[in-house]
Amino acid sequence: MTYNVPPPIMLCSDEADSLSELAGAAAGAHREAAAFLEQEIARAAIIDGQDLPTDVVRLGSRVRFSDDHGSVRDVTLVLPIDADVNLGRISVLTPVGAALIGLKAGQSISYETKCSLRRVTVIAVHGTGPA
Repeated sequence: MTYNVPPPIMLCSDEADSLSELAGAAAGAHREAAAFLEQEIARAAIIDGQDLPTDVVRLGSRVRFSDDHGSVRDVTLVLPIDADVNLGRISVLTPVGAALIGLKAGQSISYETKCSLRRVTVIAVHGTGPA
C-alpha cells in the first residue's frame, strides 16, 4: 500500500477561495491542519462549481468512508463553526476533514495526526453542495 502519493482532487473555485481564507485565518491556532488544508487546495484542480462532479467531496457533502483500521463512518463535512462530532459533522479544518475534501468515491489518501499516519478511502458521497 502506497501512503505517499496523494490522488488527484478537485475543488470548485468559490469553495477553494473560502477554504484558503479559512486556512490562513486558522494558521495560528490549528497550524498543522491549516497547513495540510492549504497543501490540498494548492494541488487541487480548481473548476467551476456547476462542473464539479456530484461524487466529489465538498463542504456540505455527506461522506461514507473507511479508515485503515476497517472502521466505516458516515459524516457531513462542514466549516469549523458547524462541527459537532456527536451529530456526525466534522470540520474541514481537522486532519481527516482536510484529507476528505476534493476526493471522489473510490479514492484513498493518507494524512498525519499528532500520533500516526492514517489512511481513509471514500466509499460514497451524497448530498453535495454548500451546507
